Amino acid sequence: MFFTQQLCALDFSGSGREDNCSQDEARFYESGYESELTNNSPQVVLSDEVQQFRNTLETDTLTLSSSVLDYQYENGRRYHAFRQGTYMHPNDENNQLDIFHHVYMLLLNGELYRAPIGPAPERILDIGTGTGIWAIDMAEQFPNAQIIGTVYADLSPIQPSWIPPNVQFELDDAESEWTFEHDHFDFIHVRCLLGAISDWPRLFAQAYKALKPGGWIEVVEFHFPSTSDDGSLNESTAWWKCERLLLKAYAVSNRSLMIARSIRKWLVDVGFEQTSDVQVKTPVGGSWCTDPREKEVGRWNAVNVMEGLEGFTMAPLHRVLEWSPIEVQALLGQVRTELLEQKVHGYFVTHFVIGQKPTGPTTATRTREL
Repeated sequence: MFFTQQLCALDFSGSGREDNCSQDEARFYESGYESELTNNSPQVVLSDEVQQFRNTLETDTLTLSSSVLDYQYENGRRYHAFRQGTYMHPNDENNQLDIFHHVYMLLLNGELYRAPIGPAPERILDIGTGTGIWAIDMAEQFPNAQIIGTVYADLSPIQPSWIPPNVQFELDDAESEWTFEHDHFDFIHVRCLLGAISDWPRLFAQAYKALKPGGWIEVVEFHFPSTSDDGSLNESTAWWKCERLLLKAYAVSNRSLMIARSIRKWLVDVGFEQTSDVQVKTPVGGSWCTDPREKEVGRWNAVNVMEGLEGFTMAPLHRVLEWSPIEVQALLGQVRTELLEQKVHGYFVTHFVIGQKPTGPTTATRTREL
């Protein structure tokens, strides 16, 4: 497990922007950029309570059986076999995902979440659990809770074999109809699904139904593309060009990357109350940061980006924009050089968005409307 260091709290003051992502995309295409850029299954030990909960699921939810371990390989990378082609991120980047987990915990001063879920949640759902590290950490923090880590976004079983007894992993597609009971979970956690979801409002509507009245949802995503305060991230950089190519590829695939600023609005539209959007500056590289806390985040995030750069880029540029693997690698080589030199002072803005399902008659009325 990736052990984290305790840091002083970062400044969570944000710009408060809640621009609609469609407006961002419109500005992007109107700017002319678009025209310029043309096998063994894990052995899971379950408690009686978790086993009983698992039995309530419908039969179309898959457990981690050997039939879904027949991975697909492309350009030297390993991709999911279950519903092949629906997700463009490889599933061979376990170290990178755990580093990303560490970055998120640094942003939260060592905490796993910011929603006020109380001291004793009973059922917690982690959508798109990845390596399962967040679910495992939550299971250790709440040993009496049932933790379900759904392998929804990456559609690949890449979790460890040895896990706490109150954790269960299930394989399914988050964009299909959910099989969970309504009014069931105390807390639903969604993190780092950028590029994996085509219909975010529908995802949140299903989460709303699955939460108990009074339950909380937390959605953590960074705004894409990145930016810089000093203008060093500009059209002359490979970093800038790579991000615009990714914007185009994912837009063509109907999986927009410009979603972070719309999350809070989508939650409100579904019916969530007590919503808030805390925005945190997340540098890529630390040497140029003057704030020591941002410097620490930036160092780890630079490793995270370097580790995940090819995985996030190869399939979109190759499959969608029809670049050759050699062309993609040449571009990524330029981006890596810029990251190592740290002359480009780029950063992302990470959004921590929370909302509560209301209690009382409002809940029933809203649920019937979904």
